[in-house]
Formats: sequence, structure tokens, C-alpha cells
Amino acid sequence: MIVISDTSPISNLFVIGRLDLLQEIYQQIILPQAVYDELMKLKSFGYDIQEIDKLVWMVVKKPVNSQQVLLLRMNLDAGESEAIVLSQETNADLLLIDERAGAKKAKELGLKTIGLLGVLVKAKDLGMFDSLKSILEELQEKAGFWLSAKLKKEILDAVGEEDK
Repeated sequence: MIVISDTSPISNLFVIGRLDLLQEIYQQIILPQAVYDELMKLKSFGYDIQEIDKLVWMVVKKPVNSQQVLLLRMNLDAGESEAIVLSQETNADLLLIDERAGAKKAKELGLKTIGLLGVLVKAKDLGMFDSLKSILEELQEKAGFWLSAKLKKEILDAVGEEDK
């Protein structure tokens, strides 16, 4: 399975120390060079990013079609643009992407996408943790992950947890 990731799913899981979920579910993740570069900026926020370089299941790859990347850059950031182009070039099975505009563009181009919340629901279904609520709260508190109360309730209801 070929899985490409944009920055936010990786950075959010890194901040809460749960990158292991991605490895367990997908075995390997391909990061576009721009996504890797964006992840390296976590260092300026005091995070020890050396762990990311040591992960053999995360591979960095640069897209070939730089013209297509530049076209997408007119409306999307560098990481999203490269992730979409690399997904096309590798015939990726899945693109991990959270940003609404990037996900919309990817779907318009026929790519299959999943956001971090979808990954977490899948991880919960696979029994990788007991409480999705605690993971969501950790994301909100530590990573600044924005999640409306309504969406949080819907997701927790979908996995059989209550939001109290």
C-alpha cells in the first residue's frame, strides 16, 4: 500500500508521541520533501525532531513534476501541493491530509484521502487504544488541534464513546 502524507497528520501525532499508530496501520509512509522540511520547523518550537530522521518506515521523496507543484502552489501550501503531485506520480492508495482546500483538490483529482480523525477512528477500530476521547483531548491540549464540539461528539458517538 502506497501512503503519502501531508504535514499535519504527522506533526500532530508526533507532538503527542503517537506516530506509532501510522506505522501499525500503514507500515510505510512517504513524505514529500516539502512536508519533511515543514516537519523540521518543529525544532524551533522546542521539539526534538531527531526521532523523525530515525524512522525507517518514513521515506522522503521529491515529486518529479515541478510544474504541477507550482500550479497547485497558487492555491495550496508547499506540503499539500507536493503531497498531491507525489500521490498522483506514485498512484498512491491513500493521501493523509487534513486541510480542507488540499483535501478538496486531491479528491477533484481522483485521489483517495483520509484525515487525522479518520486515521484515529481506524486505529480505535483496530484496538490500538481504548479511549479516542483521551487522544482527541491530548491533540487539542498539546498540539493545538482544532476540533468543534459538534464534530468531536459525532466522532465519539461513531466509535461508541461518550463526550462528557
